Amino acid sequence: MRKLIETSDAVAQAAMLCRPLVIPMYPITPQTHIVEKLASLISDGNLDAEMIHTESEHSAMSAAIGASAAGVRVFTATASQGLALMHEVLFIASGMRFPIVMAVANRSLSAPINIWNDQQDSIAERDSGWIQFYVETAQEAMDTTIMAYKIAENKDVLLPVMICIDGFTLSHVFEPVDIPEQKAIDRFLPKYEPGDKLDVKNPKSFGPIAFPDTFAGFRKMQDEAMGRSIDIIKNVNSEFKKAFSRSYGDGLVENYMIEDAEYAIVAMGSACGTARAVIDEMRKKGKKYGMIRIKCMRPFPREEIISAAKPLKGIAVLDRNIGLGAGGALFTEIKAILPEKNVNDIILGLGGKDITIEDIKKSFEIAEKENSSTQWLL
Repeated sequence: MRKLIETSDAVAQAAMLCRPLVIPMYPITPQTHIVEKLASLISDGNLDAEMIHTESEHSAMSAAIGASAAGVRVFTATASQGLALMHEVLFIASGMRFPIVMAVANRSLSAPINIWNDQQDSIAERDSGWIQFYVETAQEAMDTTIMAYKIAENKDVLLPVMICIDGFTLSHVFEPVDIPEQKAIDRFLPKYEPGDKLDVKNPKSFGPIAFPDTFAGFRKMQDEAMGRSIDIIKNVNSEFKKAFSRSYGDGLVENYMIEDAEYAIVAMGSACGTARAVIDEMRKKGKKYGMIRIKCMRPFPREEIISAAKPLKGIAVLDRNIGLGAGGALFTEIKAILPEKNVNDIILGLGGKDITIEDIKKSFEIAEKENSSTQWLL
């Protein structure tokens, strides 16, 4: 069924289709519409789940961990300072290998106080052991939420997943969305069957202390699971395409007109739509421009990016974040795997500032003229 709906609505309906049993929540702008829609779905009898209204985001993630430990499918959502408040327990969720799925409506971090979009909040948590997806459209937000459960719950992965959605810029935008039928989702996503869970009839210890001789081994297992998730993500993306006739690149990276490109943008999130429009326009003028869209930030798709970037003369990385004193986070990762390439860091779109067609054109000009520079587009 195709409907014109808000992206937050699409995320909530996607979560409903995945049949979570527990939804711990604490509202924070611009995630609030996701919470409100899920609450309505429960109160209207469309979703058989328990929504736990917690006193903070730290408590919401703690409740999600407890519910996942009990062996049920869990969904939650947050943004900005709320995600920062979760920081302590994000590592517990991933370290205990709980396949929680969480939507993040990306918003800047204070101070100064700002409720608008950039990606600083989720970028700050990129090393917390969560798989991270960054989506471009409402349709992709819905589809990625569904795929996230199949990836997270795979026995070779068992890691939590964040679906990162640009706050307001995407979360509050209405777009046409194809909503799958429940039967189709049930075929694609089987009932969650946890390997271990809290059970009074079969007692087990969860989260015991790890001494120095074993701690690194647990981290290594997490890292190996993150590595295995690369193929799982690709496979789930392919399975989703077979089931619903939609996919997003290989699930990790989506290239746009990159085959014969000389200069390219590397970007994440909703700004990629603007970049496509610029590429289309400039191609008509003879410019061989393209884009490498990073859908998956963790695990970082090194080989896929290296392969796509081989023919490029220059790259402009669009960073909607800033690692103060080190440049943008995406630039840092790209430059590390492409040390011989002309990679320029473009800091833009912070605190909700629009990323315009002119900004994208300027970024391409920098890729052509500069050599591994850092530029702020204010």
